[in-house]
Amino acid sequence: MSNTVILGAGIIGCATAYYLSESSNTRARDIHLIEVTSELFCSASGNAGGFLASDWFSPAASPLGALSFKLHKNLAEANNGAQNWGYSPSTGASVTHGSFRGSSGADWLRHGGSRAEAAAKHEFYDGQGPAWLARSNGSNLDIISEDNTVAQVYPRRLCDFLLEQCKSRGVQFHHPARALSVSKDLRDCLASVRIQSTIDDSETDIPCTRLLLTAGAWTPSVYATLFPKSSFTPSIGSLAGHHIVIKSPRWTAEQEPGGCHSVFTTDDAGFSPELFSRVGGEVYIAGLNDPALRLPATPAQAKSMVDSDSIARLKQTASRLMVAEGGPDDLEVLREGLCFRPVAPRGQPMLGRIEDVKLGDGFRTLGGSEGGVWMAAGHGPWGISHSLGTGKVMAEMIEGKPTSADVRALGVR
Repeated sequence: MSNTVILGAGIIGCATAYYLSESSNTRARDIHLIEVTSELFCSASGNAGGFLASDWFSPAASPLGALSFKLHKNLAEANNGAQNWGYSPSTGASVTHGSFRGSSGADWLRHGGSRAEAAAKHEFYDGQGPAWLARSNGSNLDIISEDNTVAQVYPRRLCDFLLEQCKSRGVQFHHPARALSVSKDLRDCLASVRIQSTIDDSETDIPCTRLLLTAGAWTPSVYATLFPKSSFTPSIGSLAGHHIVIKSPRWTAEQEPGGCHSVFTTDDAGFSPELFSRVGGEVYIAGLNDPALRLPATPAQAKSMVDSDSIARLKQTASRLMVAEGGPDDLEVLREGLCFRPVAPRGQPMLGRIEDVKLGDGFRTLGGSEGGVWMAAGHGPWGISHSLGTGKVMAEMIEGKPTSADVRALGVR
């Protein structure tokens, strides 16, 4: 029987363990989910905006996006997602000045563009927008989503649900622990992963024939630790982004039945704010990215890297966009933070098996569905949206099954 080790218990790792543990071909107790940080979901998985879209993606990622959006909807309907993790239909809107409408592009995130550019193929029409959004003279608000094509979740609560489901099925959760090394059997095949508790430094060897790396922006460093003689380096980088979470008296439980809103706009100073109203009376504001900010050794260290000037700029943006001109600034800042998104050069994720020849040091893996070293990373701004689809297709790949979406163009390179 194959033993599967998943390194990284963010939303991608948890989603993969969730779908893999549903299979009759893999015993849940033979799945091991490893997470190094003491605080769960302390980077993008727990601190992202939670915006979901069905069709805002490049051609290569479109099948994955459509599958994932469907899975989000199905999971919410089957498990009261509205109550448990704030699943809600949403409306995408773009606020512009003048006649600017943006341009399409798969890698807009790296270039400081707006996510609205990914929806430029939709027909625009004027709308009034949400009550929590303050409209200024000369601004245009355009609806950029079609009906039933965008939605909203609270990412941390969705992660909590997936993890608890995995544990209840018997998936073994090792936390907090780091992966130290991998070992071979007499045939030079991958046989085990050695992990170390970050609490007492005790070490454990976990049987492993199938290894999946889902460590987000930290995937390259995890891979290099385990396969130091490899000829392959995962081309996954990081992009830091600050965010704040706001409470407004104009977004309350009374407005929630009408659905959430996702508002994308531009700032005169050169960044593209994103505002997401979420179930529970919150508005999440982000879009201020810093490509120069280096990735810390662990996700938990991001807390000490929060830049007060960036947070102040986001607060100013919130007041400008959510408080009527001349009105009192009645917004309350609930939380502020920084997270690092994993980004790939092509602006789309990498999903698939790393060839044995690239592992180095003579490492091999069992063929077919019995073994392999796999990777799922580089989702950029779409990690939450693509999470369930990624988990589903990775579980299928690992078991040697046909995938529910055509992700051949997203292979590991």
